[in-house]
Amino acid sequence: MSYRKYFDITEEIVYLNTPKSGLIPDTHKQWRKQWDEAFFDASGDLRNQQPDFIQSVKNDFSELFNCPAALLYLVPNFSFGYNVLLDGLPKGLKYAILEDDYPSVNYAIQSRGFAYELIEVHKGSLEENILNVVKNSKVDVLSLSIVQYISGLKIDLAFIKQLKKDHPNLIIIGDATQYLGTEPFDFTGSGFDAVAGSGYKWLMAGFGNGYVMLSEALHSILYVAARQRPGPTAPMLAHKSIIDIYFEPGHQDTLAYGTLSQSVHFYKELDIDKIKEYIDDLNAYAYQVFDERGWLLPIVKDRSCKSSLINLQVPLEMYPLLEQKGIKCFPRGSGIRIGLHLYNDKSDVDRLVAALDKG
Repeated sequence: MSYRKYFDITEEIVYLNTPKSGLIPDTHKQWRKQWDEAFFDASGDLRNQQPDFIQSVKNDFSELFNCPAALLYLVPNFSFGYNVLLDGLPKGLKYAILEDDYPSVNYAIQSRGFAYELIEVHKGSLEENILNVVKNSKVDVLSLSIVQYISGLKIDLAFIKQLKKDHPNLIIIGDATQYLGTEPFDFTGSGFDAVAGSGYKWLMAGFGNGYVMLSEALHSILYVAARQRPGPTAPMLAHKSIIDIYFEPGHQDTLAYGTLSQSVHFYKELDIDKIKEYIDDLNAYAYQVFDERGWLLPIVKDRSCKSSLINLQVPLEMYPLLEQKGIKCFPRGSGIRIGLHLYNDKSDVDRLVAALDKG
């Protein structure tokens, strides 16, 4: 099945830039237009429905990714939610982070002066390196991106699940911005204590929306001191806990979060399991072609778990040529980063390869 028909892509464009920003399905555009028209109608009551609508978005999202709605927070982006999460954790914890991880993940810890251990990524097995640090450095928190934004290296999710089982007191936080939307994900059974992300990449929901999913155990230790202080007494806030107010202060944009909900409906309608099968088949084809040409990073080429984000080890001077040919991508690190999503097909891979071969 081809999913390209759900998107407005001309034949002149090969869109491989999802790791930077994903495309939005045509159905999302239609919904946003209708929502805006209704919102600007002064005779309507759409504004009054805001609280119930936001709750419906939470219900939709939590159902697809198996996270209790009461432990899900809608945030404008990953960085906002992640910083609120870090500020709510107990003081004096020691963190483990990956070298070269997304700046919003690492810098938020480093800039706060937290004690941390840096885990090597480019030498040996990533999972073994993580395990060694967890065992030998007495860390309390492991924080990492599920898919690394430069290399495309994907953590073994079965490893995370086992790590949590073996080290139940370890707090595990995952940034899913470069992951969620590529395959089914069961948060409750994942081993993560928190998974947060932005919706504008693989979830194809545009800017201004993100999510934070929390385990019950982690939720119970956040902002402990603040919970002891008097809560708000204003009727509009009386039903909110202090954690609700920290993660979701003020009013929320129904257009932005509504677009995220549209993506959830899109995945449900098309069946996220079938989407995974499609993407897996496309990835297998691309990885084989790229490997034959020696374009894959050594740290990802032999891994059993591969992501849809690929850093092609080709000269950076090729980037302007690819842009001229309508191939949307982006230079990152030592190569050119691409992403394969459901609106791509094998012909996109062939056109990319042909352009690089000729160049």
